[in-house]
Parts: sequence; C-alpha cells; structure tokens
Amino acid sequence: MRGLRKYLTPFAPDQSGAVSVLYELGGIIVICDAGGCTGNVCGFDEPRWFERKSAVFSAGLRDMDAILGRDDRLVAKLVDAAEKVEAGFAAVIGTPVPAVIGTDYQALKRMCEKKTDLPVLAVNTDGMEFYDGGERKAYLELFKVFAREKLPVETGRVGILGMTPQDVSDLKAADKLREKFKSQGHQAVCYGMGDGLDEVKKASSVEKNIVVSPAALECARYLEKTFGTPYEVGYPLVEELVPDMEYAGKKILIVQQQVMAGSIRAELRKRGADGEITVASWFSMEKDLLEEGDVPLKDEEDYMDLVEKGRYDVIFADPCMKRMAKTFSGVFVDAVHFAVSGKCR
Repeated sequence: MRGLRKYLTPFAPDQSGAVSVLYELGGIIVICDAGGCTGNVCGFDEPRWFERKSAVFSAGLRDMDAILGRDDRLVAKLVDAAEKVEAGFAAVIGTPVPAVIGTDYQALKRMCEKKTDLPVLAVNTDGMEFYDGGERKAYLELFKVFAREKLPVETGRVGILGMTPQDVSDLKAADKLREKFKSQGHQAVCYGMGDGLDEVKKASSVEKNIVVSPAALECARYLEKTFGTPYEVGYPLVEELVPDMEYAGKKILIVQQQVMAGSIRAELRKRGADGEITVASWFSMEKDLLEEGDVPLKDEEDYMDLVEKGRYDVIFADPCMKRMAKTFSGVFVDAVHFAVSGKCR
C-alpha cells in the first residue's frame, strides 16, 4: 500500500523547518495552531529545545477562532508577549489550520507590526510539506526583511547558509566549522546556529556564501542577485562523515539531504571510489545538483526496492533505515539525518 509506513516515523514538517531557521535569532516565534504543532516542534523536531530555550509560542487557536478567522485575538496575544519578552522581531508560522481557512498572512503581518512596533516575518507554511520547504520560505523571508543594506565586503568573511540541526544533524557542527575556517585565516558566519540577527543584517559583507542544504539555495541566489555575493555548494566537514575503508570498485548508495549526499559522493571519489555512486533523498532535489541515476524517494517501498535491486556494496543512510534493508549484506554507514529520525531518537 503506497504511503503506508511500517518502519519510518513521520518526517519533520515545514513548520518545524521554519522554526529551526529562526530558533536562535532572538525573536518571538508564534506557531498558528491549537497547540499540537508547537508540541511536536518542541518535543521532537527541535533538538536544541532541551539545551537552549527560545521564545516559541502557540497561538492557541480554538475552533471558533479558526472558523471565524479572529486574527485580532492572535494579534492581542502577540502584543502581550512582546511586552513581556525582549525580542528583535516576531514571526508568524503557518500550519494546516490557517491554510484551510485561507489566512491572509500579509494582512496579519501588517496588523502585528502596527500593534507591536516589531518587524514581523510571515512564513506561510501549511504542514503539508517536509521541513526543507519551511526552511526555504523562512530563509527567504528572513533575509529579505533584514539583509537590506549593501555593506563593504570584508576579506576572509564567509557566510554559511543552511545550518540547522535538521540538515547537518550535529549540534556541534557550527562550532567545528568556525574552528576550521579560523585555522585557515577566515571567519565563518553560521546563520542561525551561534550567529544571530546582527549577522543576518550584515549578510552583504561576506566574500561568499557556502550552501550546506538545498533549502538555502534559493536564498543564496537571492543574495547573489541582490548584493552580488557568490556562492558555492558543499559541506565543509564532510571528511568526518566518511569512514576510512576501501571504496574502489564498490557500488555505493547515499541517502541524505542532497547537498550532504553530494558532498559525501565527492569525498568518496577523492578517496578512490570509481564505481557507481547513487544519491537518493526523501526531500527536495535541485536539478543543478543532480547526476544521472540519482533517485527521489517517496515511499518506504521506493527505498527497499532500490536496495534490493541495486545490489550495493556500501550504503550511507540514517540508522533508522538499517532495518528496512533486509536483503542488504554489505557495509552500512550511519549518516544521521535528524529530519528523518527525530521521532526515533
């Protein structure tokens, strides 16, 4: 049966991705729901919740509030929160409820800005996409609102776009990146993981952007068009994801978000892999990053059929997918992906 899941839990949805982008930036994040989506974000999809707090609120929509579109109640709650929480902005994140009733996010944004004197980001997620769809919308909205000034370019300053726990699956990744670039005489700015809103406002000052997730590609293109900032795609810490072993002559499958998977493939080739290397992903796959034979995955059967028919020697994938490859007898390399395994942890 298509769509039936026997092994995988639900993947992180788009509202969780949007929250992940904004989580550390010092804003009031309002999820337009009755409470369930917010509980899901904080309880499962945002691993930083257990060690670093953020002002994430539920709009607490009741049935009649949603049916009658009582936006004034949400505005009143946001005003109350803004009086109690010091914040640099507010963000309104969509869920299935406002999507069903056709909430006008731009009107809601204007109402909130008028009442709070805070910049307001309106991210029209609807809970029907995966986390990367929400990240894409949040990145664009964030940089369009705050990265407006054209500043002189600072030599050695590099922006890292796409750094969220959902994408890099390592809460220490940003610190590792900063140390790596520092050792090379550069400064890495990891937007949303350790570097805050002030760095977003200075986005035009970087020499280049490095995109570590396909969800941030559209934002990188926007910054290139707006400020002329060049970008490249890849994960600078990929060496630590590839264990030392013999890869020559091996047929390899990599299941991850597309940029991470592509970086692993490039690293494998550096280490002597000369056989077929296939990238597959449950999430968005950019045409510019595709190679012949790469596979988008929709259902569990897609992955299991790929493994069974592919006769791979090595598989890089999240550990929760190991038990799905029942006929696989090769080497399984853990390539953790929080957006896939968040509810299994």
